[in-house]
Amino acid sequence: MAVAEPLTAMLDSAPETEPWPYIPELLEQPVPRFTSYPPATHFQDGVGDEQYRSALEAIAPGTPISLYLHIPYCNKICYYCGCNTGAANRKTRLDAYLGALEKEIELVGGILGGRAKVKHIAFGGGSPNAIEPVQFVRLVDRLSTIFSAANPEISVELDPRNFSLEWALALSACNVRRVSLGVQTFAPHVQRAIGRIQPFAMIEECVASLKMRGISTINFDLMYGLPQQSLADLEETVETAIGLHPSRAALFGYAHLPDMIPRQRKIDSSLLPDTRLRFEQAQAGFRLFTAAGYEAVGFDHFALPEDALNIAHKNGHMRRNFQGFTDDDCNILLGFGASAISQFPGLIVQNEKHAARYRSLASAGKPAAAKCIEKPEQSRRIGAIIERLLCDHQAVLPAIFRSRLSAAPLNKLIRQRLVSWDGKRLAIPDHGRHYSRQIAAALTELLKDAPTGDDRTLLPG
Repeated sequence: MAVAEPLTAMLDSAPETEPWPYIPELLEQPVPRFTSYPPATHFQDGVGDEQYRSALEAIAPGTPISLYLHIPYCNKICYYCGCNTGAANRKTRLDAYLGALEKEIELVGGILGGRAKVKHIAFGGGSPNAIEPVQFVRLVDRLSTIFSAANPEISVELDPRNFSLEWALALSACNVRRVSLGVQTFAPHVQRAIGRIQPFAMIEECVASLKMRGISTINFDLMYGLPQQSLADLEETVETAIGLHPSRAALFGYAHLPDMIPRQRKIDSSLLPDTRLRFEQAQAGFRLFTAAGYEAVGFDHFALPEDALNIAHKNGHMRRNFQGFTDDDCNILLGFGASAISQFPGLIVQNEKHAARYRSLASAGKPAAAKCIEKPEQSRRIGAIIERLLCDHQAVLPAIFRSRLSAAPLNKLIRQRLVSWDGKRLAIPDHGRHYSRQIAAALTELLKDAPTGDDRTLLPG
């Protein structure tokens, strides 16, 4: 494996930072991912179609929007994966899905009537490169035509195991600027344990091929807490990733939920790291990335100083949505495909999750919206506070909430020095970032039952 040689020297000269406190009862507390507020657990079944149409019709001319396309198929299914995806082993099923996807695009595009301005297009999954490169090119062309998208920024998630020269050429031809690679781990024995074999040379060749064609904004998705993964395995994976010089990386903790995700039953739970080791792995990743010159953004992302995500973070413009931390500042995201989520200022909508039922709806020219969360003004304001806390590591609390801090669960976290309070502003220090979601959960308990008060007092900032 290729490891960045200067890393040891960087660690030796890196400034001392306060150690992360180990608080197991907090680490074991189940909390939402807070990619929205209210969180996805608040979706209501059987509603969404009418609300979705109304939200689309209310989009004003010239409004900047983003598009997300979900490809719920992979050539090989990994044991750990919690995504909505299935095996791409039947061409007719894939073709039928893509046909339905185009129908949904045409339907939504017809309702919008060219009013919006598309700034970003993201392809996720599953694995978008489970389809053929020519099919990807066709999808991009249909989006550009139907939505009159002029030079949008396009990003694509890729499975390195199914990457090819044809895919590199297709990405270049479509002017794709950003790519995210599912790396997870470089340790061969851990790869076998999660059913994802991809040698270092495969990742190295993929990165070189992308950079050769001008795609230099490359993200690595890495994971800790995997079966048979030692602290040394995690450190070697991060060091190897740094040696390939991605512009950004995410280090996610594996969530083992075999009762909800049947494919995870192939993982022996007795081989999973315990709470302490998971904590040490996350801390080691933070230490290694920041020592190598990456900026820590959010609580599990890292970006080089010149990367757009870090620039957005420095400028206070970073956002958080169902794709994670992002520099996409659009307030409206339209999702296409099975289980795709659309976000509006006052509404969150999710499409039908089951791919066959989605195909039936979309192929018949019907909206595929199946669930929604309506966001009243109070929820929108709470969501704005939570988003700023997670993205900026600080947030100003409106005056109406400040007197409640002493009686809130948040007060305990303040005493534990995981978060600070100066009478107006909450701030999360570096050593508290690993507990960001727990802090956000405590803050929502403080905010959700507060009296509405005068509108002006609720405005964040």
